Amino acid sequence: MEDLSSPTTQIQDESLDLTLRPKTWDGYVGQEKVKKNIKIIIEAAKQRREPIEHLLFYGGSGLGKTTISHIIANEIGANIRVIAGPTIEKVGDLAAILTNLNQGDVLFIDEAHRINKLIEEFLYPAMEDFKLHLILGRGPMARTMELELPRFTLIGATTRLALLSSPLRNRFGATFQLDYYKEEDMERIIKRSTNLLNIKTEPEALNIIAKCSRSTPRVANRLIKRIRDYAQVKGKGIITKDIAEEALRFLDIDELGLEPGDRKILKTIIDKFQGGPVGLQTLAAASLEEQDAILDVYEPYLMQLGFIERTPKGRIATKAAFQHLGIPYAKSPNLFN
Repeated sequence: MEDLSSPTTQIQDESLDLTLRPKTWDGYVGQEKVKKNIKIIIEAAKQRREPIEHLLFYGGSGLGKTTISHIIANEIGANIRVIAGPTIEKVGDLAAILTNLNQGDVLFIDEAHRINKLIEEFLYPAMEDFKLHLILGRGPMARTMELELPRFTLIGATTRLALLSSPLRNRFGATFQLDYYKEEDMERIIKRSTNLLNIKTEPEALNIIAKCSRSTPRVANRLIKRIRDYAQVKGKGIITKDIAEEALRFLDIDELGLEPGDRKILKTIIDKFQGGPVGLQTLAAASLEEQDAILDVYEPYLMQLGFIERTPKGRIATKAAFQHLGIPYAKSPNLFN
């Protein structure tokens, strides 16, 4: 069964994400503290008639970093250019991107922690002084060239703040963390999405889907699509409480939103390592999962639920994880070795 939170699934359904992505603050549910801070930054910049300062967003995948960046661009009436950090491979790539920006434009860099370190060195003066310093030629014939850049706003997004270099992180005027969403916010997000997709949904079904959405809007929107398909084939096209529960069982998703990949990680720790502790590399090899997938996709939500704890010796499965999986709990003897 396909994991809705897997890296492969996350790059699918792009047209669906674009359809459901809010365009204004009115449609953006949750993250109230972040929204209030950004609104003040935007209003102050408008009063000074200046572009807003560079912003950095970090948090789990699917929490709305890209969406909020598009809303900011829309609020200040600017064009937004979207790129991924790893795609900027050469200085020439960066120069082409920056010199094609207009005054006040927004440059959104996703996966900012994966920007090449050499590229970062050229990005620093571009962010601070809006200048790009290029070196032309090699050896004794080399010379430098300084390009003036329009005043732009760089918005960075990352799921791994610790991997962002300190010099780059310090050049952002404000840094915001996007948290997991509250259950009531998830219900509002799901209700909005079902209205946009013209899906008839019972209130009880909304609550069930919200509880299984991993507190993440992207997962919720993909769940809606799959449950809609199930309702169309197995029901009358209406997502009722029973249809929602049947569809989630069919998708192998439990009442807390745990999917096969999540349970595999927990069972690997419990069955193969007596509940832990186990190091990341060993866990990845034993579960046949990529280390980045464990760090970015599975572990954050399992830690949010209190099913995994990190210790100096490695990851351990908590008593709550044993209970959720219906496995008798015994404190790991490895913790005392």
